Amino acid sequence: MSSLIWLPFLPLLGTLVPLLTARYSRTACAFLTAALPALTLLLVLSYAGDIFQGERFQAELPWIPVIGLNLSFRLDGLALLFAILILGIGLLVILYARYYLSAKDSIGKFYAYLILFMFAMLGVVLSNNLIQIWFFWELTSISSFLLISFWGHKTEARKGARMALTVTGAGGLALLAGLLILGNTVDSFNLQDILDSGDFIKASANYPIIVVLILIGAFTKSAQFPFHFWLPNAMAAPTPVSAYLHSATMVKAGIFLMARFYPALADTNLWFLIVSLTGLATFLVGAYIALFQHDLKGLLANSTISHLGLITLLLGMGTDLAAVAAIFHIINHATFKASLFMAAGIIDHESGSRDMRQLNGLWKYMPYTATLAMVASASMAGVPLLNGFLSKEMFFTETLHQGSLGSLSWFIPILATLGGVFAVAYSTRFIHDVFFNGEPINLPKTPHEPPRYMRVPVEILVALCLLVGIFPSLVVGELLYAAASAALNTPAPEYSLAIWHGFNFPLLMSVVALLGGLYMYYNRTHLFKFQAQFPANDPKLIFESIVQYITNKAKSIISVTENGSLQRYIFFTLAFAVVMTASSLMKLNTTAGQRPEIPVDALSITCAVLLTISALATVIWHRRRLVALLTLSVVGLIVSLAFAQFSAPDLALTQLSVEVVTVILLILALFFLPQKTPKESSPRRVVRDLGLASLIGGVVGTISYALMTRPLDTISTFFTANSKTGGGGTNVVNVILVDFRGFDTLGEITVLGIAALGIYKLVARMKLFMPSSDDNGMAWSTDRHPILLAVISQSLLPLALLVSAYIFLRGHNLPGGGFIAGLITSVAIIQQYVAHGVVWIKTRIKLDYQVMIGSGIGLATLSGIGSWVFGHTFLSTWFDYFYLPLIGKFELASAMIFDLGVYLTVVGATMLILANLGQLTTSERPILKEHD
Repeated sequence: MSSLIWLPFLPLLGTLVPLLTARYSRTACAFLTAALPALTLLLVLSYAGDIFQGERFQAELPWIPVIGLNLSFRLDGLALLFAILILGIGLLVILYARYYLSAKDSIGKFYAYLILFMFAMLGVVLSNNLIQIWFFWELTSISSFLLISFWGHKTEARKGARMALTVTGAGGLALLAGLLILGNTVDSFNLQDILDSGDFIKASANYPIIVVLILIGAFTKSAQFPFHFWLPNAMAAPTPVSAYLHSATMVKAGIFLMARFYPALADTNLWFLIVSLTGLATFLVGAYIALFQHDLKGLLANSTISHLGLITLLLGMGTDLAAVAAIFHIINHATFKASLFMAAGIIDHESGSRDMRQLNGLWKYMPYTATLAMVASASMAGVPLLNGFLSKEMFFTETLHQGSLGSLSWFIPILATLGGVFAVAYSTRFIHDVFFNGEPINLPKTPHEPPRYMRVPVEILVALCLLVGIFPSLVVGELLYAAASAALNTPAPEYSLAIWHGFNFPLLMSVVALLGGLYMYYNRTHLFKFQAQFPANDPKLIFESIVQYITNKAKSIISVTENGSLQRYIFFTLAFAVVMTASSLMKLNTTAGQRPEIPVDALSITCAVLLTISALATVIWHRRRLVALLTLSVVGLIVSLAFAQFSAPDLALTQLSVEVVTVILLILALFFLPQKTPKESSPRRVVRDLGLASLIGGVVGTISYALMTRPLDTISTFFTANSKTGGGGTNVVNVILVDFRGFDTLGEITVLGIAALGIYKLVARMKLFMPSSDDNGMAWSTDRHPILLAVISQSLLPLALLVSAYIFLRGHNLPGGGFIAGLITSVAIIQQYVAHGVVWIKTRIKLDYQVMIGSGIGLATLSGIGSWVFGHTFLSTWFDYFYLPLIGKFELASAMIFDLGVYLTVVGATMLILANLGQLTTSERPILKEHD
């Protein structure tokens, strides 16, 4: 069970191997990179025997079990088949790429990207959770973008990568929506629950939208019409990428998705119409376009589109045997197409060209490679005794046994045969034009056979084409049955993999396809003249023009809605809020509720008056920034007192600490700004703003009064009841932050750390104008660091740190905690900067605040991961009570480790911002070195 969890993650660990071993020989790098994928393949194969007997393996790690989300993996026949394709062909591509890539290419980076993609694909096929499937699905798009754009110096590589990412990424958003609706419909995101609820899903009113959204995701990833245009343009990637992503794995992800959800979504008229007609259109369009390609990889890319359409058509027919044929063709297509892409790469590598108008007569120069490529091409064409013939004959058989189009059903076998004719024609062109047809024309270099081991992957794949074609039951019989049974979620029906089924209509269709394809190729001149009448459209240019059009339209809209006026933005936001809330408030018969009001005392009235006066003073004197800052700080102080008044001491301490840090930050920032600003608002705008502010104040006051005078049923009772028993602490606020909602806190400190690093990068090399005098023209004092301030600050530092430690240690049971303690420590340290200067501090406090941020986030994360070791969910808290002589009974809780991470992050982030912003006001060098 534990090894199943490791199946997708072993290759992920392998992403580091090529980066660490690239300094050694290329061969060593290749073999060391292949080690972990090879181990993963062996682990996968170790399950094969049980899976062939009908077993299905699952493994889970708790994630968010309350809402049914766990890190969950499954290995059944379908997942086994795709895992073998992903890992097996991936290992062959690793070996092939070692010889294909030039010495100028970074082989370590290439292998790292390749293994990352392998991890993503394994995650897709092994996931047992809808959200998890989508996560890995999007990761395949990102990692494929990195691989397609590997040769980033080529404009076609960059454009092809952007196109692929845009199309598949947009499809991924549609897929996410479909999976969310599907999970909510079944009330479970577990894959097996989905597969077992097929009848319920199809009867649901959500079924049409679920099918459409999920199929959009599948069609975009598998290059189905009309989303097929991105795949040929992704051929700008290195050939190992094309052999791996665009024949055997990535483009099969959409096919896998349709096969995986087949029991839940298939066998309806809607499924048949969308899937089968899309597959049929893709099958014919791809085959037709492939015939007219002059680029070897272009021909193979469009033929891939055609064969993906063939598989989609089979999955759309809705019969069990059609699904079996689809699974069989997945296997066969992966073997012959991957070998053909590798053969095309060898031809390009050893001749310097992929243009079939130049590549003629290569049989004389590369007979061994030519033989391998011709066998693979024959398999692609469906020639007997090769694996492509068997699955294509099953395909022809199923087209004869469907009747979903009623009296028009005869169209499907006719068009299927026509697609077969085109397949033979472009396969024949690949063989004849490249290896025969005269002599090479103006090739950059004389063709020759590749290095011995560069051919090994092609030899293995071609051998499989022959073995499966001659001994299908022996080679893939059990694997095909297990995969088909898993795809159908029921035992697969009886079928025959025999080479000979007698004289029948499928055989006649195969003969017609073979003879018709040869005849079409023989008369190709007329077809090429016909095709030449149509204008040539470059999908890249069309795509770029669409992107530019959308970008320009977006800019025009933004120029109207965003003119740079913050007042305007705030006005529209607040006006919208008033409109949305006022209509509901007017439906209230009375604002006051039944809850009794709290008596007002003199202290409360005094604080309220001070709060009002300070707020008004801030507005009136906002152009005098230092005065406005002082009056604003009074507002913050009164708010902290209000928190204390209403029994929220944690909030009061936090507000007070934040207020001090904020005032320091604003003073540092305002130093570089004018102490006075001119009057900006016209009388009309003043009246408008005053009216809106009064309206907003009235609405907010009304809502506040209505809420406070009514009894509220909140979740606070749950936290109060479970704080001690569940989290081991009597301070409910702190227990919520480090236990009940620890994941939120982890996200917040991560954002805080990122923001601090971003600000540091902005100010690290910033040069600002420093005013030499205040707003009255008085020069700044020459005494930068008054002795009185230095003495007082040094005296206060130990006391402040002691208070900080006290606040931290008692936070689990009394007001305090890591956040407040971190702010107190930051204030104490920044006080030393103010009193003594940067240079004085650098020699005495040797802290790297960036390391402190990373350590804090890492420590908080590790404290959460540690709970997995003991079989609990992420960030679960442990606590217990202990007794020591002289000290007595005391409590220890693992939440303290998490709180320490919060403390370190807060100190690091606050000091990184304040200290580096403060050093701009001096002529001293930056206190931290720049980290690249």
